[in-house]
Amino acid sequence: MTRFLFVVPPFTGHVNPTVAVAAALVERGHEVAWTGVPGATEDLLPPGSTFLSAVSPEVAAFVAAVGERRDDARGAAGFKFLQEEVLLPLADHMVDGVDAAVDAFGADVLVVDQQALGGAVVARRRGLPWATSATTSAELVDPLAALPKVAEAMHQLRTDLQVRHGIAAGVAAAGDLRLSPHLVLAYTVEELTGSLAGTPAGEVPVRFVGPCAVGRPAPGAFPWERLSADPAIPNVLVSLGTLNAEVGERFWAAAAEAFRDQPWVGVFVAPDDLVPDPPPNVIVQRRVPQLELLRRTAAVVTHAGHNTVCESLAEGLPLVVAPIRDDQPVVADQVVRAGAGVRVKFARVRADALRQAIDQALTEPGLRAAAERIQASFAHAGGPAAAAEALLGLV
Repeated sequence: MTRFLFVVPPFTGHVNPTVAVAAALVERGHEVAWTGVPGATEDLLPPGSTFLSAVSPEVAAFVAAVGERRDDARGAAGFKFLQEEVLLPLADHMVDGVDAAVDAFGADVLVVDQQALGGAVVARRRGLPWATSATTSAELVDPLAALPKVAEAMHQLRTDLQVRHGIAAGVAAAGDLRLSPHLVLAYTVEELTGSLAGTPAGEVPVRFVGPCAVGRPAPGAFPWERLSADPAIPNVLVSLGTLNAEVGERFWAAAAEAFRDQPWVGVFVAPDDLVPDPPPNVIVQRRVPQLELLRRTAAVVTHAGHNTVCESLAEGLPLVVAPIRDDQPVVADQVVRAGAGVRVKFARVRADALRQAIDQALTEPGLRAAAERIQASFAHAGGPAAAAEALLGLV
Protein backbone atom coordinates (compact mmCIF):
# COMPACT_ATOMS: atom_id res chain seq x y z
CA MET A 1 0.00 0.00 0.00
CA THR A 2 1.37 3.38 -1.07
CA ARG A 3 0.25 6.82 0.14
CA PHE A 4 -0.18 9.44 -2.59
CA LEU A 5 -0.52 13.11 -1.58
CA PHE A 6 -2.06 15.44 -4.20
CA VAL A 7 -0.86 19.05 -3.93
CA VAL A 8 -3.35 21.35 -5.66
CA PRO A 9 -4.12 25.05 -6.14
CA PRO A 10 -7.63 26.29 -5.24
CA PHE A 11 -8.95 26.10 -8.81
CA THR A 12 -11.77 23.77 -9.88
CA GLY A 13 -10.20 22.72 -13.17
CA HIS A 14 -7.01 21.72 -11.41
CA VAL A 15 -8.64 19.70 -8.64
CA ASN A 16 -11.22 17.80 -10.71
CA PRO A 17 -8.82 15.53 -12.66
CA THR A 18 -7.06 14.48 -9.46
CA VAL A 19 -10.34 13.15 -8.08
CA ALA A 20 -10.61 10.61 -10.88
CA VAL A 21 -6.95 9.59 -10.65
CA ALA A 22 -7.21 9.24 -6.87
CA ALA A 23 -10.26 7.00 -7.25
CA ALA A 24 -8.29 4.72 -9.57
CA LEU A 25 -5.49 4.50 -7.01
CA VAL A 26 -7.93 3.68 -4.20
CA GLU A 27 -9.44 0.90 -6.33
CA ARG A 28 -5.96 -0.63 -6.44
CA GLY A 29 -5.67 -0.61 -2.65
CA HIS A 30 -3.68 2.57 -2.08
CA GLU A 31 -4.36 5.63 0.09
CA VAL A 32 -4.80 9.20 -1.12
CA ALA A 33 -5.07 12.66 0.41
CA TRP A 34 -5.02 16.26 -0.78
CA THR A 35 -3.33 19.39 0.52
CA GLY A 36 -3.83 22.99 -0.50
CA VAL A 37 -5.83 26.11 0.31
CA PRO A 38 -8.67 25.60 2.81
CA GLY A 39 -12.15 26.81 2.02
CA ALA A 40 -11.63 26.63 -1.74
CA THR A 41 -10.66 23.00 -2.15
CA GLU A 42 -12.57 20.72 0.22
CA ASP A 43 -15.94 21.19 -1.50
CA LEU A 44 -14.42 19.96 -4.76
CA LEU A 45 -13.47 16.62 -3.21
CA PRO A 46 -15.68 13.54 -2.68
CA PRO A 47 -17.33 13.19 0.76
CA GLY A 48 -14.99 11.60 3.28
CA SER A 49 -11.80 12.67 1.50
CA THR A 50 -8.72 13.46 3.54
CA PHE A 51 -7.73 17.12 3.15
CA LEU A 52 -4.80 18.71 4.97
CA SER A 53 -4.59 22.49 4.94
CA ALA A 54 -1.29 23.89 3.70
CA VAL A 55 -1.94 27.56 4.54
CA SER A 56 -3.75 29.67 7.12
CA PRO A 57 -7.24 31.10 6.55
CA GLU A 58 -5.59 34.52 6.21
CA VAL A 59 -3.52 33.30 3.26
CA ALA A 60 -6.62 31.73 1.73
CA ALA A 61 -8.38 35.10 1.94
CA PHE A 62 -5.35 36.78 0.33
CA VAL A 63 -5.42 34.34 -2.59
CA ALA A 64 -9.14 34.95 -3.14
CA ALA A 65 -8.66 38.73 -3.05
CA VAL A 66 -5.74 38.68 -5.49
CA GLY A 67 -7.72 36.45 -7.84
CA GLU A 68 -10.45 39.05 -8.03
CA ARG A 69 -7.90 41.69 -9.13
CA ARG A 70 -6.69 39.76 -12.17
CA ASP A 71 -9.84 40.11 -14.26
CA ASP A 72 -8.37 42.77 -16.57
CA ALA A 73 -5.00 41.08 -17.11
CA ARG A 74 -4.60 39.59 -20.59
CA GLY A 75 -1.89 37.99 -22.73
CA ALA A 76 1.69 38.14 -21.46
CA ALA A 77 0.66 40.66 -18.78
CA GLY A 78 -1.95 38.21 -17.51
CA PHE A 79 0.59 35.37 -17.41
CA LYS A 80 3.07 37.60 -15.55
CA PHE A 81 0.40 38.67 -13.06
CA LEU A 82 -0.68 35.08 -12.42
CA GLN A 83 2.89 33.98 -11.76
CA GLU A 84 4.16 36.94 -9.73
CA GLU A 85 1.04 37.95 -7.82
CA VAL A 86 -0.71 34.60 -7.29
CA LEU A 87 1.26 31.41 -7.85
CA LEU A 88 4.71 32.32 -6.53
CA PRO A 89 3.45 34.02 -3.32
CA LEU A 90 1.10 31.07 -2.80
CA ALA A 91 4.02 28.66 -3.24
CA ASP A 92 6.04 30.53 -0.60
CA HIS A 93 3.17 30.21 1.86
CA MET A 94 2.45 26.55 1.01
CA VAL A 95 5.91 25.03 1.42
CA ASP A 96 5.83 24.59 5.21
CA GLY A 97 2.22 23.41 5.16
CA VAL A 98 2.89 20.84 2.44
CA ASP A 99 5.95 19.67 4.36
CA ALA A 100 3.79 19.16 7.47
CA ALA A 101 1.13 17.38 5.40
CA VAL A 102 3.74 14.93 4.07
CA ASP A 103 4.62 14.02 7.65
CA ALA A 104 1.03 13.92 8.90
CA PHE A 105 -0.16 11.67 6.07
CA GLY A 106 3.04 9.69 5.71
CA ALA A 107 3.16 10.39 1.98
CA ASP A 108 5.32 8.18 -0.20
CA VAL A 109 4.69 9.99 -3.50
CA LEU A 110 3.61 13.56 -4.24
CA VAL A 111 1.37 14.41 -7.20
CA VAL A 112 1.92 18.14 -7.71
CA ASP A 113 -0.16 20.42 -9.88
CA GLN A 114 1.88 22.67 -12.20
CA GLN A 115 0.45 25.70 -10.41
CA ALA A 116 1.15 24.40 -6.88
CA LEU A 117 4.88 25.02 -6.99
CA GLY A 118 5.25 24.69 -3.22
CA GLY A 119 4.64 20.96 -3.58
CA ALA A 120 7.45 20.62 -6.11
CA VAL A 121 9.80 22.49 -3.76
CA VAL A 122 8.99 20.08 -0.93
CA ALA A 123 9.45 17.03 -3.15
CA ARG A 124 12.84 18.23 -4.37
CA ARG A 125 13.97 19.25 -0.89
CA ARG A 126 12.99 15.92 0.67
CA GLY A 127 14.08 13.76 -2.26
CA LEU A 128 10.63 12.24 -2.64
CA PRO A 129 9.41 10.72 -5.90
CA TRP A 130 6.90 13.10 -7.45
CA ALA A 131 4.81 13.55 -10.53
CA THR A 132 3.60 16.73 -12.17
CA SER A 133 -0.16 16.93 -12.65
CA ALA A 134 -0.38 18.92 -15.90
CA THR A 135 -3.99 20.05 -16.00
CA THR A 136 -3.27 22.32 -18.95
CA SER A 137 -1.16 21.48 -21.96
CA ALA A 138 -0.06 25.11 -22.44
CA GLU A 139 3.12 24.86 -20.38
CA LEU A 140 4.04 21.58 -22.04
CA VAL A 141 4.63 23.42 -25.30
CA ASP A 142 6.70 26.38 -24.01
CA PRO A 143 4.15 29.23 -24.28
CA LEU A 144 6.87 31.85 -23.72
CA ALA A 145 9.16 30.60 -26.50
CA ALA A 146 8.59 33.87 -28.38
CA LEU A 147 9.42 35.89 -25.24
CA PRO A 148 12.78 34.47 -24.11
CA LYS A 149 13.54 37.31 -21.67
CA VAL A 150 10.19 36.83 -19.93
CA ALA A 151 10.74 33.07 -19.84
CA GLU A 152 14.20 33.57 -18.33
CA ALA A 153 12.81 35.94 -15.69
CA MET A 154 10.08 33.45 -14.73
CA HIS A 155 12.64 30.65 -14.44
CA GLN A 156 14.78 32.83 -12.18
CA LEU A 157 11.79 33.54 -9.94
CA ARG A 158 11.15 29.81 -9.60
CA THR A 159 14.84 29.26 -8.84
CA ASP A 160 14.78 31.98 -6.18
CA LEU A 161 11.70 30.33 -4.64
CA GLN A 162 13.62 27.10 -4.15
CA VAL A 163 16.71 28.82 -2.75
CA ARG A 164 14.56 30.63 -0.18
CA HIS A 165 13.40 27.24 1.06
CA GLY A 166 16.77 25.56 1.43
CA ILE A 167 17.59 24.12 -1.99
CA ALA A 168 21.12 24.81 -3.23
CA ALA A 169 21.26 27.39 -6.01
CA GLY A 170 22.88 25.03 -8.50
CA VAL A 171 20.25 22.36 -7.89
CA ALA A 172 17.44 24.90 -7.97
CA ALA A 173 18.49 26.29 -11.34
CA ALA A 174 18.58 22.83 -12.94
CA GLY A 175 15.50 21.53 -14.70
CA ASP A 176 12.06 23.10 -14.54
CA LEU A 177 10.04 23.19 -11.32
CA ARG A 178 6.83 22.83 -13.36
CA LEU A 179 7.96 19.52 -14.88
CA SER A 180 8.95 16.59 -12.69
CA PRO A 181 11.95 14.64 -13.97
CA HIS A 182 10.18 11.48 -12.72
CA LEU A 183 6.79 11.76 -14.46
CA VAL A 184 4.45 14.31 -16.01
CA LEU A 185 0.79 13.29 -16.20
CA ALA A 186 -0.71 15.14 -19.16
CA TYR A 187 -4.51 15.10 -19.30
CA THR A 188 -4.46 15.44 -23.07
CA VAL A 189 -2.97 13.68 -26.11
CA GLU A 190 -0.19 14.47 -28.55
CA GLU A 191 -2.76 14.68 -31.37
CA LEU A 192 -3.91 17.90 -29.72
CA THR A 193 -0.68 19.35 -28.30
CA GLY A 194 1.50 18.50 -31.25
CA SER A 195 5.04 17.19 -30.82
CA LEU A 196 6.85 18.17 -27.60
CA ALA A 197 10.27 17.82 -29.23
CA GLY A 198 12.34 20.93 -28.61
CA THR A 199 10.24 22.04 -25.62
CA PRO A 200 11.09 21.70 -21.90
CA ALA A 201 8.56 18.86 -21.65
CA GLY A 202 10.39 17.02 -24.40
CA GLU A 203 13.23 16.43 -21.93
CA VAL A 204 11.16 14.66 -19.23
CA PRO A 205 8.94 11.54 -19.21
CA VAL A 206 5.43 12.65 -20.22
CA ARG A 207 2.53 10.22 -20.05
CA PHE A 208 -0.44 11.34 -22.16
CA VAL A 209 -3.47 9.90 -20.37
CA GLY A 210 -6.29 11.98 -21.88
CA PRO A 211 -9.08 13.62 -19.86
CA CYS A 212 -9.71 12.36 -16.33
CA ALA A 213 -13.20 13.67 -15.67
CA VAL A 214 -15.10 10.92 -13.85
CA GLY A 215 -16.12 11.08 -10.21
CA ARG A 216 -17.03 14.77 -10.17
CA PRO A 217 -19.99 15.91 -8.08
CA ALA A 218 -22.99 17.08 -10.12
CA PRO A 219 -24.82 20.33 -9.29
CA GLY A 220 -28.55 20.60 -8.58
CA ALA A 221 -31.55 20.41 -10.87
CA PHE A 222 -31.31 21.10 -14.59
CA PRO A 223 -34.29 21.66 -16.96
CA TRP A 224 -33.60 18.71 -19.23
CA GLU A 225 -37.07 19.02 -20.75
CA ARG A 226 -36.03 22.28 -22.42
CA LEU A 227 -33.29 20.62 -24.46
CA SER A 228 -34.02 19.60 -28.02
CA ALA A 229 -34.39 15.93 -28.89
CA ASP A 230 -34.60 16.78 -32.61
CA PRO A 231 -31.26 16.45 -34.49
CA ALA A 232 -32.43 19.27 -36.75
CA ILE A 233 -32.46 21.58 -33.70
CA PRO A 234 -29.05 20.98 -32.08
CA ASN A 235 -28.14 21.86 -28.51
CA VAL A 236 -25.11 24.14 -28.08
CA LEU A 237 -23.28 24.64 -24.77
CA VAL A 238 -21.78 28.10 -24.13
CA SER A 239 -19.40 28.34 -21.15
CA LEU A 240 -16.66 30.72 -20.04
CA GLY A 241 -15.64 28.48 -17.14
CA THR A 242 -15.92 28.89 -13.39
CA LEU A 243 -13.48 31.83 -13.14
CA ASN A 244 -14.47 33.87 -16.18
CA ALA A 245 -18.28 34.08 -16.37
CA GLU A 246 -18.37 37.37 -14.48
CA VAL A 247 -15.99 39.18 -16.89
CA GLY A 248 -18.01 38.34 -19.98
CA GLU A 249 -20.84 40.91 -19.95
CA ARG A 250 -20.19 42.05 -23.51
CA PHE A 251 -19.66 38.48 -24.71
CA TRP A 252 -22.90 37.25 -23.18
CA ALA A 253 -24.84 40.08 -24.82
CA ALA A 254 -23.37 39.13 -28.20
CA ALA A 255 -24.06 35.44 -27.58
CA ALA A 256 -27.72 36.10 -26.72
CA GLU A 257 -28.13 38.06 -29.94
CA ALA A 258 -26.31 35.37 -31.93
CA PHE A 259 -28.80 32.73 -30.75
CA ARG A 260 -31.90 34.83 -31.30
CA ASP A 261 -34.22 33.31 -33.97
CA GLN A 262 -31.73 30.51 -34.73
CA PRO A 263 -32.65 26.78 -35.04
CA TRP A 264 -30.52 25.93 -31.99
CA VAL A 265 -31.04 25.52 -28.25
CA GLY A 266 -28.35 27.26 -26.24
CA VAL A 267 -27.26 26.46 -22.70
CA PHE A 268 -25.44 29.49 -21.25
CA VAL A 269 -23.40 28.76 -18.12
CA ALA A 270 -23.70 32.26 -16.67
CA PRO A 271 -25.25 34.30 -13.86
CA ASP A 272 -28.81 35.41 -14.66
CA ASP A 273 -27.94 39.09 -14.38
CA LEU A 274 -25.44 38.86 -17.24
CA VAL A 275 -28.14 37.53 -19.60
CA PRO A 276 -31.18 39.47 -18.38
CA ASP A 277 -33.29 39.01 -21.52
CA PRO A 278 -32.40 35.64 -23.07
CA PRO A 279 -34.13 34.49 -26.27
CA PRO A 280 -36.72 31.72 -25.85
CA ASN A 281 -34.23 29.15 -27.20
CA VAL A 282 -31.60 29.91 -24.52
CA ILE A 283 -31.33 28.33 -21.04
CA VAL A 284 -29.31 30.37 -18.54
CA GLN A 285 -27.93 28.57 -15.51
CA ARG A 286 -24.96 29.37 -13.28
CA ARG A 287 -23.95 25.73 -12.84
CA VAL A 288 -24.69 22.75 -15.07
CA PRO A 289 -23.98 18.99 -15.04
CA GLN A 290 -21.43 19.49 -17.79
CA LEU A 291 -20.31 15.92 -18.43
CA GLU A 292 -23.88 14.68 -18.82
CA LEU A 293 -24.90 17.73 -20.80
CA LEU A 294 -22.08 17.26 -23.31
CA ARG A 295 -23.57 13.89 -24.27
CA ARG A 296 -26.67 15.73 -25.53
CA THR A 297 -24.81 18.58 -27.21
CA ALA A 298 -23.77 19.07 -30.85
CA ALA A 299 -21.16 21.83 -30.41
CA VAL A 300 -19.52 23.88 -27.66
CA VAL A 301 -18.60 27.56 -27.39
CA THR A 302 -15.84 27.93 -24.80
CA HIS A 303 -13.14 30.22 -23.45
CA ALA A 304 -10.70 27.40 -24.32
CA GLY A 305 -10.20 26.28 -20.75
CA HIS A 306 -8.26 23.03 -20.93
CA ASN A 307 -10.79 20.86 -19.09
CA THR A 308 -13.82 22.05 -21.08
CA VAL A 309 -11.92 21.66 -24.35
CA CYS A 310 -10.82 18.11 -23.54
CA GLU A 311 -14.19 17.05 -22.12
CA SER A 312 -15.89 18.35 -25.28
CA LEU A 313 -13.44 16.64 -27.62
CA ALA A 314 -13.84 13.44 -25.61
CA GLU A 315 -17.43 13.48 -26.89
CA GLY A 316 -16.29 14.26 -30.45
CA LEU A 317 -17.78 17.78 -30.36
CA PRO A 318 -16.47 20.60 -32.57
CA LEU A 319 -15.64 23.84 -30.79
CA VAL A 320 -15.87 27.59 -31.07
CA VAL A 321 -13.01 28.96 -28.95
CA ALA A 322 -12.91 32.48 -27.51
CA PRO A 323 -9.78 32.57 -25.30
CA ILE A 324 -9.56 35.20 -22.57
CA ARG A 325 -6.21 34.87 -20.72
CA ASP A 326 -3.64 32.57 -19.08
CA ASP A 327 -3.22 29.30 -20.99
CA GLN A 328 -6.39 29.74 -23.04
CA PRO A 329 -4.83 31.30 -26.19
CA VAL A 330 -2.35 28.39 -26.37
CA VAL A 331 -5.10 25.78 -25.96
CA ALA A 332 -7.26 27.59 -28.54
CA ASP A 333 -4.38 27.51 -31.02
CA GLN A 334 -4.04 23.77 -30.46
CA VAL A 335 -7.74 23.22 -31.19
CA VAL A 336 -7.63 25.25 -34.40
CA ARG A 337 -4.35 23.68 -35.53
CA ALA A 338 -5.86 20.22 -34.98
CA GLY A 339 -8.78 21.23 -37.21
CA ALA A 340 -11.40 20.70 -34.49
CA GLY A 341 -12.60 24.25 -33.92
CA VAL A 342 -13.10 27.85 -35.00
CA ARG A 343 -11.60 30.81 -33.14
CA VAL A 344 -13.32 34.14 -32.39
CA LYS A 345 -12.09 37.19 -30.48
CA PHE A 346 -13.48 37.28 -26.97
CA ALA A 347 -13.10 41.00 -26.33
CA ARG A 348 -14.40 42.18 -29.70
CA VAL A 349 -16.77 39.44 -30.77
CA ARG A 350 -19.91 40.49 -32.63
CA ALA A 351 -23.16 38.59 -32.73
CA ASP A 352 -22.96 37.96 -36.48
CA ALA A 353 -19.40 36.61 -36.27
CA LEU A 354 -20.27 34.34 -33.35
CA ARG A 355 -23.41 33.13 -35.13
CA GLN A 356 -21.37 32.29 -38.22
CA ALA A 357 -18.75 30.43 -36.16
CA ILE A 358 -21.42 28.35 -34.38
CA ASP A 359 -23.05 27.50 -37.69
CA GLN A 360 -19.66 26.43 -39.04
CA ALA A 361 -19.04 24.20 -36.02
CA LEU A 362 -22.45 22.59 -36.46
CA THR A 363 -22.33 22.04 -40.21
CA GLU A 364 -18.73 21.69 -41.41
CA PRO A 365 -17.90 17.96 -41.65
CA GLY A 366 -14.15 18.49 -41.36
CA LEU A 367 -14.42 20.04 -37.92
CA ARG A 368 -16.49 17.15 -36.59
CA ALA A 369 -14.16 14.60 -38.20
CA ALA A 370 -11.14 16.18 -36.49
CA ALA A 371 -12.96 16.25 -33.15
CA GLU A 372 -13.86 12.59 -33.52
CA ARG A 373 -10.26 11.74 -34.38
CA ILE A 374 -9.12 13.33 -31.12
CA GLN A 375 -11.98 11.56 -29.33
CA ALA A 376 -10.58 8.24 -30.49
CA SER A 377 -7.08 9.14 -29.32
CA PHE A 378 -8.46 10.14 -25.91
CA ALA A 379 -10.16 6.75 -25.58
CA HIS A 380 -6.91 5.00 -26.48
CA ALA A 381 -4.90 7.05 -23.92
CA GLY A 382 -6.47 5.23 -20.98
CA GLY A 383 -7.67 8.02 -18.66
CA PRO A 384 -7.54 7.60 -14.86
CA ALA A 385 -6.50 3.94 -15.01
CA ALA A 386 -3.48 4.79 -17.15
CA ALA A 387 -2.61 7.68 -14.84
CA ALA A 388 -2.75 5.40 -11.80
CA GLU A 389 -0.51 2.81 -13.42
CA ALA A 390 2.02 5.50 -14.35
CA LEU A 391 2.06 6.79 -10.77
CA LEU A 392 2.56 3.29 -9.39
CA GLY A 393 5.63 3.05 -11.59
CA LEU A 394 7.26 5.64 -9.30
CA VAL A 395 7.06 3.37 -6.26
